[in-house]
Amino acid sequence: MQARAETTAATRGRILEAVEAAFDELLIDEITLAGIARRAGVSVQTVLRHFDSREGLFMATLQHTSERMLSSRGIERSGETGEVVGNLVDHYEEFGDRILRMLSQEDRHAELQMITDLGRAFHVEWCKRAFAPALRGLRGAQRRRRVAQIAALTDVYVWKLLRRDRDLGLAQTKLAICDLIEGLGNPL
Repeated sequence: MQARAETTAATRGRILEAVEAAFDELLIDEITLAGIARRAGVSVQTVLRHFDSREGLFMATLQHTSERMLSSRGIERSGETGEVVGNLVDHYEEFGDRILRMLSQEDRHAELQMITDLGRAFHVEWCKRAFAPALRGLRGAQRRRRVAQIAALTDVYVWKLLRRDRDLGLAQTKLAICDLIEGLGNPL
């Protein structure tokens, strides 16, 4: 019984990994059950047995991927801007391109829109925790504005602009984001 459960879990994992790989290479409209089955080394029927439908497969994959992505955020309040930003940039190095790909397609599928909306809300809450010392004593509109500023300066698009579009190295990207945050006048 245990061996069967482990085999089932391994098959499910291979299917989820196949979808993740497909998301990195294809537009969501180009991803088919047959293509996923081929990548995972299973039949389409096996995919359907595990996930019921293409939408069920996508939702399970997005949830699986989101959990891994969110858990990689790590440090939330170290007291040092460089450490918090360093961890965040490392997260973007691993997942940033996938996040950008999802964002570029969010208006095409309700499932992606839901995940990206959750990701935005998570990012704002993460900023509130990670930069809590910089928010201490701020109230009302001033606090909302500072949270919005920090969320914007630590957004995946800033990483993309610095790292991909301006071709800054990893260390320089981390320093640039730290400089931007510390420029707000209330660093950690």
